[in-house]
Amino acid sequence: MTQNTSDRIIIFDTTLRDGEQSPGATLNVDEKLTIARQLARLGVDIIEAGFPYASPGDFEAVSKIAQAVGTENGPTICGLARASKKDIEAAGKALQDAARGRIHTFIATSDIHLEYKLRKTRAEVLAIVPEMVAYAKTFVDDVEFSPEDAGRSDPEFLYRVLEAAIAAGATTVNIPDTVG
Repeated sequence: MTQNTSDRIIIFDTTLRDGEQSPGATLNVDEKLTIARQLARLGVDIIEAGFPYASPGDFEAVSKIAQAVGTENGPTICGLARASKKDIEAAGKALQDAARGRIHTFIATSDIHLEYKLRKTRAEVLAIVPEMVAYAKTFVDDVEFSPEDAGRSDPEFLYRVLEAAIAAGATTVNIPDTVG
């Protein structure tokens, strides 16, 4: 009996990146490597190893995890990047030794974030998304896109942003609530 691939559950673990956002939850490179090796042994499909542009330590951790566990038979190694060339370039460089790398890029889409965080219009964001997804594709084949604060975004604008990301080559879209 063959299993339909659409029935397969894919495990995306973000402990090494999102887990560090908890107060007091910081890990050094060796601790991150230990956790990444265990996640690989457990059969996790994708490990979001960090945010390479955020700090030299995060860049080093993502790079070392890509080398150590991002093997042909290992998990996909993912690096987070804002929708900016510098962030995406850092992620691409950190992931270069992974057999299967993924860049997870994001930009805010709620009006409150557009106005107060990004100081950008909807039209500007709609132009940035396909440009940055396409740029990420120059480093890796697998690009994930997230519209930050999707839960408070205008649905019609959100759909347009997601369509633009997919048309530009995003292989995965993640729709985060951000504020819960």
